Amino acid sequence: MPVFQYKGFDAGGAARAGILDADSPKEARLQLRSMHVHVTDLEPLSTLTVGTSRRFLPAFLQKRHREEIVLLTRQLGTMLRSGIPLASCITAMVEQAEHQDLEVVLRDIREKVTQGATFADALAHHPGYFDALFVNMVKAGEAAGNLDVILARLADFMQKQERIRSKVKAALAYPVVMIIFGILVVTVLMTFVVPRILSVLQKGPQKNTPLPVPTQILVSVSGFMGSYWYLVFGAIVGAWLAFRIAMRSEEFQYKWDKFRLRVPILGDLFKKSAVSRFCTTFGTLLKSGIPALQALTIVKGIVGNKVMARVVDEIHQKIVEGADISGPVKKSGIFPPVVGYMIAVGEQSGTLEEMLERVAEAYDSEVEITSQKVTSMIEPILIVCLSLVVGFIVVAILLPILQIGHLAK
Repeated sequence: MPVFQYKGFDAGGAARAGILDADSPKEARLQLRSMHVHVTDLEPLSTLTVGTSRRFLPAFLQKRHREEIVLLTRQLGTMLRSGIPLASCITAMVEQAEHQDLEVVLRDIREKVTQGATFADALAHHPGYFDALFVNMVKAGEAAGNLDVILARLADFMQKQERIRSKVKAALAYPVVMIIFGILVVTVLMTFVVPRILSVLQKGPQKNTPLPVPTQILVSVSGFMGSYWYLVFGAIVGAWLAFRIAMRSEEFQYKWDKFRLRVPILGDLFKKSAVSRFCTTFGTLLKSGIPALQALTIVKGIVGNKVMARVVDEIHQKIVEGADISGPVKKSGIFPPVVGYMIAVGEQSGTLEEMLERVAEAYDSEVEITSQKVTSMIEPILIVCLSLVVGFIVVAILLPILQIGHLAK
């Protein structure tokens, strides 16, 4: 059933806007008329048109309302546990959705479910909001008849992953902000402040006297930035676009992720975060009744690191050949040895899911500790670097002033 966006006025003259389901624009207007809404604008919406504008945005701008989806998932599980039919539960979610694009998606899911599609199949049409893990866990829940339990488990899993993601972002946010503001300050100094000061100094008594070497370097850099700032800006934008294009290549993504894991200080944080995500996701899928091979296929697609994804693919192939899980994990070079031994114990005792949960909990704590270490180590390094740059600018400006004082004597 098509979805329409409308704008209008109610009987009291207040502005009204929203979206609704209808078979045609005529039926939509009739529905609004029955609601005593005078329509001024009515246009069809679809999940395609809602999502199109996101494709060309950077990843950090492509918000998918993770926190709201976690909340809706938990509430959906609670309502199903209370015996409310699935279609009615989705209707409640539609009425509660805070963002228009998510409301359109939920309406489309409700429509597919009422037409006879399974809930998992309806979710699969919106991978930007519900990934392969979500869809497959819902499919397993529908098959086992415990969808409410699976949804509660999914909500816990997503909340945990969001917490880990937030810790990593928090560890990186401070250094990134410092770098950006440092670059902006230095750029303003070199482009606007320094040229004016140097122009005054060069007109003084020492105008025929050679400038000190630091001052000459500063004059050259400042002149270049003042005259060719657009080239610098263009180079930055071009480099970013080239990087985004290169990231479409599977091989480049692998090399980039491999580089990230080897970066001093930050590499350890990225590795522990990837290990935690693998153990949490794999354990959650196994606990939900999904076979190990299928679970590994899902984990490979959402682990978030191409190096780790290749290791997971190798584990999958070894299992197909008859090997256990712990062997490839130990030989991978990515997983710490303790993870391999814990998985081996879990396989032998038949408690693999529990062991994976324990490893995930341990590495969640490691991620938190490492993120604090990263912040405490990077902060002084950035302060020293910015101090050196600003100090060089100050010294380069002061040297000609000292020369003026010396000539005046």
